[in-house]
Amino acid sequence: MTVNVIGMPDAILKERRGDISVLPRPHYAMMQDAVGTKGRATGAKQAPAVVDVFCGVGGLSHGFYKEGFDVRAGIDVDLTCKYPFETNNGARFVGKSIENVTSKQVNRIFGKTATRVLVGCAPCQPFSVYNRKKKNNDKWKLLLNFADLVSRTQPDVVSMENVPQIRSHSVFKKFVSALKRSGYVVSEYVVYCPDYGIPQGRKRLVLFASKYGKVELLPKTHSPKEYKTLGDAISKLKAIKAGDVDPTDPLHRCRNLGELNLRRIRSTPEGGAWESWDDSLKLKCHKKKGGKSFRCVYGRMRWDKPSSTITTEFCNLGTGRFGHPEQDRTISLREAAVLQTFPKYYRFYEEEEDITFAGLARLIGNAVPVRLARVVARSIRRHLEQVDKIVIR
Repeated sequence: MTVNVIGMPDAILKERRGDISVLPRPHYAMMQDAVGTKGRATGAKQAPAVVDVFCGVGGLSHGFYKEGFDVRAGIDVDLTCKYPFETNNGARFVGKSIENVTSKQVNRIFGKTATRVLVGCAPCQPFSVYNRKKKNNDKWKLLLNFADLVSRTQPDVVSMENVPQIRSHSVFKKFVSALKRSGYVVSEYVVYCPDYGIPQGRKRLVLFASKYGKVELLPKTHSPKEYKTLGDAISKLKAIKAGDVDPTDPLHRCRNLGELNLRRIRSTPEGGAWESWDDSLKLKCHKKKGGKSFRCVYGRMRWDKPSSTITTEFCNLGTGRFGHPEQDRTISLREAAVLQTFPKYYRFYEEEEDITFAGLARLIGNAVPVRLARVVARSIRRHLEQVDKIVIR
């Protein structure tokens, strides 16, 4: 087996750097093969260096990695992310909260020879519709910590991904103002993931900030008639029952269901939810006047549409439309990872006994879809090419 400079089998590395259909191939993708883990280039030019804050398991980093960027490190307070991040991205994991990360540490990681890109996806739960009603949330300040890190390290380009609702929050407005004071041109876009071939109906805010002018988001790659559906993504996976595991794929497993929830899902048609049940199966809250507002809970997905947004609760039947279209179960860990556009080779755990539903569901659900990350990376790459900044400092 031939192993390359970042310690990965060549066959796997080749697959990981595979192209995305429709999108153009980056002309400097081959540069990454000449860059070691410390980012020393052997060719005439060097790929831009990336540090990923709030990196999680590395969905955002992996998109940059597949686009030929030199991913140097990921930073996250959750130490369970160390194995998947380092294993799949060939980069260092720094197990710290952003509050405890110094500009000296980040500058040391970037080094002196690369165009610098600082990216991050601050925890989105504080900015959800429900949590925005709360007056105080300690996680809100993480976005301002991110802005402070940008100010102290002065990367060439910054990108941040979060829920669209964040735009109406005062913390986000302070974040944008801080970027502008640091000399960045800020642009932001609400992305509907199916427009880029991602098979889930997720909407995300993507923000760019650059020292060299406005970063334009890559044009849409898919029209509504071309959207990737749930069927396109997972229909070929092996059928399993609630509580079962595919013996050929330990990640293709789903939670067991109690007898009552089995009766409920058996009474739910494809694309339907609790409204199709008889009264003996309904919860008390569903029978109340305001119960109809919970239209998606206990729901089944549809084969012919993109899936619902994958959250950290996708393995629980009662938290959304996470029922399989025809099998009487919730979607599996593998199916959720596929809908998040993680490639099958992506390793989330070291040993099979390390798999826990709650733990892996949280890691998968919190991740940036890899294909969305590739769109972000290619948008930045195109911007840097236009301003001729893919160079050694």
